[in-house]
Amino acid sequence: MSSDVPRLSRTERLILELLADEEKFGLQLVEDSDGALKRGTVYVTLGRMQEKGLVASRTEAQAPGAIGLPRRLYKPTAHGLRVLHAWHAAARAFARRPRPQEA
Repeated sequence: MSSDVPRLSRTERLILELLADEEKFGLQLVEDSDGALKRGTVYVTLGRMQEKGLVASRTEAQAPGAIGLPRRLYKPTAHGLRVLHAWHAAARAFARRPRPQEA
């Protein structure tokens, strides 16, 4: 069964929340997550999120003579922010919904 409603994993939601105010490097996301994100999975998740159109990235400008690969900065796309806001709205709606009586 196919759906037009985007899926958002717990990790993807956390990344979007961490990126909501400013663009960040992958390792900044790991540090800011208080242990919820791991170095080994953050870049895989960011790549998947970029394919889904949830985040965009750009390469940091390197200083002249810098050694090594340039770092990538990530930020949420307009689509990513809409998905995050929709997720929060749904979570609030379900939190207000009365729970069925247990038998």
